[in-house]
Amino acid sequence: MGPYGLNRERPATVRYRLRVAAIVVDGLMKRYGQLEAVSDVSFEILSGEVFALLGPNGAGKTTTIEILEGFRRRDGGRVEVLGLDPADRATSMRLRERTGVVLQELAVEPYLTVREVLERNAGYYPLPRDPAEVIDLVGLSERARSRVKTLSGGQMRRLDLGLGIIGNPEVLYLDEPTTGFDPSARRDAWELVRRLTSGGTTVLLTTHYMDEAESLASRVAVMSGGRIVAAGTPQSLGGRDMSDALVRFRPPDGVAIADLPVQPTSVTAGIAVIRTDKAVEVLRVLTNWAVEEGVELAGLTCERLTLEDVYLRLVGYEEQQR
Repeated sequence: MGPYGLNRERPATVRYRLRVAAIVVDGLMKRYGQLEAVSDVSFEILSGEVFALLGPNGAGKTTTIEILEGFRRRDGGRVEVLGLDPADRATSMRLRERTGVVLQELAVEPYLTVREVLERNAGYYPLPRDPAEVIDLVGLSERARSRVKTLSGGQMRRLDLGLGIIGNPEVLYLDEPTTGFDPSARRDAWELVRRLTSGGTTVLLTTHYMDEAESLASRVAVMSGGRIVAAGTPQSLGGRDMSDALVRFRPPDGVAIADLPVQPTSVTAGIAVIRTDKAVEVLRVLTNWAVEEGVELAGLTCERLTLEDVYLRLVGYEEQQR
């Protein structure tokens, strides 16, 4: 067994990944004077699940998460994390030993090396990960002996992520974890999150990247004005799975629009668009016709509303632009 407890086992409830609620929020309220920052917010997050809490700045996400972390006290409702009340000072230390936090900005001593920072923080937890393993997981092996002050912005975010997982947490809060990452680094971070959850870690994610939420989260909730305005899977949020599909293609050369087997809803820049609630039938008719006529339907695609489309509608972006 290594000095950092890498081979030690977690409690059976985590090791066998029972599908119990790791986080429970029921009727959460938080006020600042006359401002109701969080109003009657409720959700549950199962063990080993990635749950994305989405919303614009000022929606109440940060306040909600700070209450879960125990950094801010609530004014009403019930909150449990791993069966404990984050506001209970008697159990706050025990809870923090079982959770990890990746904030948008962390205060780290600039003159310590990456390895020194992680080794020091590992000492704060009873069953931490091996710092060398964490350095490799977050892609900082080549900078392990570099001082923090010499790291780039993206490398600092990698270190932030490393500090979040060094304690081998059962619950991990990820606040905009891939801001500043290049595309390959983002995908590496996503894969790390998947590895963590496959081992039983529960993740509460906030992000402004809808592709990140869709790739990682099994469920999402959208906050606006201190309330949850929609919740569900990324595929079904806001009725997304029931929305009309958009079939797009470039009509074959020499074929008039009127001669197409299905009439487009619109034609823009030579691209025909068909809005339909019967996408399979429309695609069947179009492709059968193309085969029979011996023509190509260049650029043929079928799309429903993206998660970003639904999100912007839920938070009132379209109304703000009018």
